[in-house]
Amino acid sequence: MAVLEVVTFPHPILKQKCAEVTRFDAELHQFLDDMAETMNDADGIGLAANQVGQPVRVFLMDVPTNRGSGEKDVKTTGRIEVINPKIIGKRGELKYEEGCLSFPGMSEFVTRAAEIDLAYQDRTGAEVKLTAKGLVAVCIQHELDHLDGITFIDRLSPFKRKIALREYLRQNREAIDDQALREKLKTRRAQQNVG
Repeated sequence: MAVLEVVTFPHPILKQKCAEVTRFDAELHQFLDDMAETMNDADGIGLAANQVGQPVRVFLMDVPTNRGSGEKDVKTTGRIEVINPKIIGKRGELKYEEGCLSFPGMSEFVTRAAEIDLAYQDRTGAEVKLTAKGLVAVCIQHELDHLDGITFIDRLSPFKRKIALREYLRQNREAIDDQALREKLKTRRAQQNVG
């Protein structure tokens, strides 16, 4: 397994709609394992494929469901691998403070459905249905948004989004400039290799 690089805003892949997965093979299984390693390394509870540079309809999650008396007593959903997901039912409303690995240091309150029904495929291509509520439902909706090219800041009012982005850009300017420079160099090298 390998730890993959998590791309951060404003990387353009975060705004890209992801393609359906059609092959459930060893390459997909390795990618899922690498995503899990990456999510664990980053202490995340969810990770979408485009957050690690692959625009395919895959996300992982491992969400806390309750906290015990100590750090080792935390109960979670366990790792759930979600491929080609579709929300087939929504109920209620829940406001939750969300963060995102692609927006380091930023969190905002977002309103989402309190309970959802989800249909998806597992790593073998088998059809799975799941009903989720609370934080598990929030995580699913957050990650599914990623696959549709929507970030959690897109769920904010225009005024709140403007303020949040201004603060995020101020706090992360150096990292964003480094990322932009890496992308320019990568593009330049690719152009030189073509010619």
